[in-house]
Parts: sequence; structure tokens; C-alpha cells
Amino acid sequence: MNKITILINCKDRPNIIAAVTNFISANKGNIVYLDQHVDTQEDIFFMRLESEFNTKNFSTEDFKLSFKKELAEVFDMKWRIYSSEAKPKMALFVSKYDHCLYDILGRYNSDELNLEIPFIVSNHNTLKSIADNFNIPFYHIPVTKATKAKAEDEQLKLLETHQIDFVVLARYMQIVSPKLIDKYPNKIINIHHSFLPAFVGAKPYHSAYERGVKIIGATSHYITEELDAGPIIEQDVARITHAYAIEDLIAKGRDLEKIVLSNAIKHHSERKVMVYNNKTVVFT
Repeated sequence: MNKITILINCKDRPNIIAAVTNFISANKGNIVYLDQHVDTQEDIFFMRLESEFNTKNFSTEDFKLSFKKELAEVFDMKWRIYSSEAKPKMALFVSKYDHCLYDILGRYNSDELNLEIPFIVSNHNTLKSIADNFNIPFYHIPVTKATKAKAEDEQLKLLETHQIDFVVLARYMQIVSPKLIDKYPNKIINIHHSFLPAFVGAKPYHSAYERGVKIIGATSHYITEELDAGPIIEQDVARITHAYAIEDLIAKGRDLEKIVLSNAIKHHSERKVMVYNNKTVVFT
């Protein structure tokens, strides 16, 4: 059984869905999932489709060539086709906080995440024992103002050597430069400890406590050169009361961070996210 996922966006016009589904049928495919969305303000059509092929001589590359010629060029589509056999490779960047790392590796170890993790990289040695416990290679690459450029060169070399598809910053406490962002556009996922923009700085929960907030949140987004302004993938909130101490806010916030980041990783690795005009369409 060969299964593929197709992502499409193009100018909205009649008969796109019919043309795609007829093409699948003509190639002896069976559609098992289809969802679409039209941004009426921008007049842009988005679609995600999963299809299975039972034919022994099915070739994903041949299918892509036919799709490009018969559909993509006709409708002027931006498109991607993925084979379910190809698991995306994800690199984890961490610093000293361990809650997101433990959560991701626990889900990975129980096969909740359809991906591979070739390595973990960190600017500290603090979390090496966790990587060792999960039998994942750990690379310590210190980062200072003087060594940042060299450190990013080492990181890029690792990413290219392991053919990494996307990167997750699991509370990696360093600003990523355009050197990495340009190599992995909309492929570096970050977790932010609040809604954006809100309570910036090193102690967001202390600021929230001082303001007497009634909800706290977390945001996972792709990073861009503009700090904390990239396309948002996932968000969530938790209600709190006046009875919460700062420690309670931190604990609740970390729970949110874990859930929001893991959901963002699942959406991305399952090819459910499409980026357009610094926003996302996330199919369920």
C-alpha cells in the first residue's frame, strides 16, 4: 500500500477539487481524507488530501511529474507531495529547561510522533543525561557573543549531515540568526511562554502575577527574523485565580507549553500546516 499526502494552494477558481479528485481516480488512487479552505479576503484556495494506491508499480516520483504537468501548471499551484513512508527528521535544540524535552521524548518513545529524532543539540551540558536515557545522540555546542557565528556553523553542519527536515526549539534560550532561518524557512518551531505579544522578558509569570491576570497561555510558532512574530501554529490557555502563587503559574504555564509544543510538532510532522502571508492554515 502506497499512501501520499498532497498540499495545495493557488488562486481560487472553479473545478479545482473536481480536477484533483478525478486525477487521483484516473491514477487508481483511493482518497481517504480531503479538506479544503478558501481565504475569501485573499481569494486563495487551500487543500490537503491523503490518498492510497494499491498498484504494485506505483511511483511517487512519476506521480509528482504527472501532477505537475496535468494540474499544478494548469492551475498555477504551489504544491507539495509527501510519501507516508518518509518520516520527517526533527532536530531538538535545548538549553537548561527540561519539561518540554521530557514530554517530547516521552511521546516519541511511545510512538505518538511520526518522525525521527537523529540528535539533540544544546548550548549547555545540563540535559545530556536525559538524551542518554533515551539513547539519542547529544551535542554540546556552547554559545557566547564571541562564538555565536562559529556555533551556528557547527549546528548547520549537523543539520545538513543528518538531513534534518525541521528544527524544534524546546526552550532553547538563544536567538536564532538569519543564517539558520534562511536555511529552514517555516521549519523552525518555537514555544513561547504566553500569547504573543504579551509579558515579554525573562520573568513573564512574575509580570503576569503582578497584573493579576485571570488566564495564561502558550504559543507555538515558526520563527522569523522578527522576534516572536512568526506564523502561529498552536495556542492554548488555562484559567487561574487570585489564589495562585507565582510557583502555581509557572507549573501551569509549563503544562501548557508542553501540550502546545507537542501539538505543533504533530501538526507539522503530519503535514497539516500551510503558511501564507505570515499566517497558517492548520488542517485537522
